[in-house]
Amino acid sequence: MTNEAPPRRPVVCVFCGASSGTSPAHLAAARSLAQHLHASGLSLVYGGGTVGLMGEVARTLVSLSGPSSVHGIIPEPLVKYEQKDALNASGHSIDESVYGRTTVVKDMHTRKQMMAKEVIEGGPGGGFVALSGGYGTLEELMEVTTWNQLGIHDMPVVVYNVEGYWDGLLRWVGDAVAHGFVKEGARGILKEARSAEEVVRGLGEYKSAEGRFNLTWEQQ
Repeated sequence: MTNEAPPRRPVVCVFCGASSGTSPAHLAAARSLAQHLHASGLSLVYGGGTVGLMGEVARTLVSLSGPSSVHGIIPEPLVKYEQKDALNASGHSIDESVYGRTTVVKDMHTRKQMMAKEVIEGGPGGGFVALSGGYGTLEELMEVTTWNQLGIHDMPVVVYNVEGYWDGLLRWVGDAVAHGFVKEGARGILKEARSAEEVVRGLGEYKSAEGRFNLTWEQQ
């Protein structure tokens, strides 16, 4: 009998809204993504919220793969907004059997770096996925895209384009290439998926874009 640790599962970081959106397609996409993460043996790291799309993807994956499959990382000032429906009587913690493990950090920068490092350390098969969301989701998505361009990481970056939600961003990428602000080789950093199945396939088939820099975390 050995005491070897179980093999490490690849980690997918999902950026998404603390709102459910106006179309039921967004919640359905969050559930579908969690189901495909489960089927592919992938773990989730996310923003730690229990509301909106964040809560939906976390709850669904925990119900299928167990609490160890999900790690939420949330800045302390956002707890009262993004975990407001799930705090215990003391107002400090949520039920891990429903949402997985939660880590409370001091600020957004710490949250984002911790999430990114989990993905990188998880290795092949993992990556970054953006479901529908607002300003924060867009900012997080573009930061990890920029980190890929700089060479800080070479993990996949996929937008799950539900009902054309990300069409404007994808058009902007094309315009930025056409106007000379993004190199043609860097166009492929950001991949589009129209279904949860395409998201998981895109993570597995991702190839590094050309023309990336070679920076490190220490230089970033």
